[in-house]
Amino acid sequence: MTPNNINDDLSLDDCVSISGNIGGHTYVDLGLKSGLKWATYNVGASNPTELGQYFAWGETTPKNNYGWETYKWCLSKRDFQIKYCTSNKYGNKDNKIVLESEDDAATVNWGRKWRMPSIVELTELSNSCNWKFVDHLGISGVAGMLGISKINKKTIFLPAAGYRCLNHFGKVGEYTYIWSSSLDKQYPDGAYSLGIAEYVKDLRGDYRMYGQNVRAVVCN
Repeated sequence: MTPNNINDDLSLDDCVSISGNIGGHTYVDLGLKSGLKWATYNVGASNPTELGQYFAWGETTPKNNYGWETYKWCLSKRDFQIKYCTSNKYGNKDNKIVLESEDDAATVNWGRKWRMPSIVELTELSNSCNWKFVDHLGISGVAGMLGISKINKKTIFLPAAGYRCLNHFGKVGEYTYIWSSSLDKQYPDGAYSLGIAEYVKDLRGDYRMYGQNVRAVVCN
């Protein structure tokens, strides 16, 4: 067993700390400097062992096909975005760089006390925890990343739900991808997300049409 990998059968209680409940959804206080509190499971799930739903960036409902032709905020091709655009080269320039509430999958699905995290907040989560890959979480068999707070030792679990492209699934059981609410200002056909796996921790821009998970945070 490598230091970054856990093969033992861990229970849900081993991997998920619960600090409170807002609107029927639980959150954990990891003692972050920002004071931000994170949901204990993904939007579209009812507990941490469910993968949750996949959302294209800026969309609030899941779908069967994740491509530019089906993406809400472009005209069928990636170089003509009709909302959230910082360059005329990529479409209708409006200089919006943060999702508005009506386009935030966390807010729309869970209520106004929840929202998607910014790239700064995802970075804080990434850097404030020690991360270990869990092969299978208890009887669920779900793989994912266990984050242990460097500050107060409380835990958070991100299932390795992978991503959606067109009608395909990718990297399920290997990677966690979590959307931020932040547009990639340099390349506005993309938005920032956290990609994390056994030996990888990456904050980067991904095409907005991809289906990825949303992990909500409590509005300050």
